[in-house]
Amino acid sequence: MTRDVRVVLPAHLKTLAGVTSEVTVAVRNPVNAYSVIDALEATYPALRGTIRDPATGRRRPFIRFFVGQDDISHQPLDEPLPPDVADGREPLYVIGAMAGG
Repeated sequence: MTRDVRVVLPAHLKTLAGVTSEVTVAVRNPVNAYSVIDALEATYPALRGTIRDPATGRRRPFIRFFVGQDDISHQPLDEPLPPDVADGREPLYVIGAMAGG
């Protein structure tokens, strides 16, 4: 079974994917960050390796995940996403974090 999950990407990843707004991807159960990334990479091959390291499977250091105002970046990638995201009512936000001094 798949579910349609909404994802908001940062500008630089939208450019790579060739999209201009939020995307919807078909995600296989269970719906977690890992399965959403799998669906993103399958649908938009240019995104492979941009959100997670292909060798380790870990989230890239300057990529963050948000559900509403909640930063879920440090949760395990295989932890289920909230029902509102899994059901497509709310998007998963992928944010390009910034650093500076």
